[in-house]
Amino acid sequence: MALAGLNHKLGWRGTTNTLLNFGEGKYPVNGEAGAVGYLVGKPHEGLRCMFHMMNEARIGVGTAATMLGMAGYYASLDYAKNRPQGRPVGVGGKDAAQPQIRIIEHADVKRMLLAQKAYCEGALALELYCARLVDEHHTADAQAADDARLLLEVLTPIAKSWPSEWCLEANSLAIQVHGGYGYTRDFPVEQYWRDNRLNMIHEGTHGIQAMDLLGRKVLMEEGRGLQLLATRIHATIEKAIQAPELASYANALGKALQHVGNATQAAWATGKPGEALANAVPYMQGFGHTVLAWIWLDVALAALKVDASKSIAATAGKLGATRYFYHYELPKINAWLNVVETHDLTCANLPEEAF
Repeated sequence: MALAGLNHKLGWRGTTNTLLNFGEGKYPVNGEAGAVGYLVGKPHEGLRCMFHMMNEARIGVGTAATMLGMAGYYASLDYAKNRPQGRPVGVGGKDAAQPQIRIIEHADVKRMLLAQKAYCEGALALELYCARLVDEHHTADAQAADDARLLLEVLTPIAKSWPSEWCLEANSLAIQVHGGYGYTRDFPVEQYWRDNRLNMIHEGTHGIQAMDLLGRKVLMEEGRGLQLLATRIHATIEKAIQAPELASYANALGKALQHVGNATQAAWATGKPGEALANAVPYMQGFGHTVLAWIWLDVALAALKVDASKSIAATAGKLGATRYFYHYELPKINAWLNVVETHDLTCANLPEEAF
């Protein structure tokens, strides 16, 4: 075996990554090119054993993406609270005699911070829910354990892909909040983005997660996993519909869930995998945003249960993030799922020479 070189990576620069060539170097195996391999486990079961590890590893990747996003959020929040810039605009314009305000007082900076909060805290709640399902799968009674197993099958592609896409966006927003400083190494947010960019790639790329979700997970056991997830989402909707402050969100979530169901059926209506999977990533994005809308509605219910009078600042934060997600994020699913339902083949049919 010979060390062929080092990979010089965008991020993760604290870990060495190398390229190895087998059958080369000073000491070939028995004088010939190649390497000695040892069978671990039973023949023909390697892939099954690998996925036993891989599924929990994907939850771990989602958690890593979440925490990198969270680090950027906290860094940009601290910066926004301390960086003075600009003055408030009144009816007569700006008053130059007034002192500058901190950038957290600007609506657009609040938008960027609220987006990060919605992405990262929502992703964390999702990962903790999946971690609980892992525990239930190993420790609960037979029926609950089997339900946990099937829910994990459906949710694992989301637990891996959603944080890796949207907490990366949170890191991008953290850079933006810092302005030009965010693009320098004087502040940590540029490294968080570089390190997080890997999470859409390893342990199954974004596209692979999408094909796994639409091509396998929502279809397995005659769709029982999707039905089980829908049942749990409906349970949250029924609770939220009773809370005046959350009723409109409950209705919006119900419509989103119906849209996901319709898109799932429409994707496979022709029975042609090529057509169904051509828009697997938009399907996963719509599915993921619906799951996160459910997670946020559940978080809002819990917050109101603990603090019905809304006297704690954290409660306002949870409710504000829920409002943001339902007003700014959930409406995006219509565009994503529309191309799935109509079997839009814009991408699949474009000839290579047209690029």
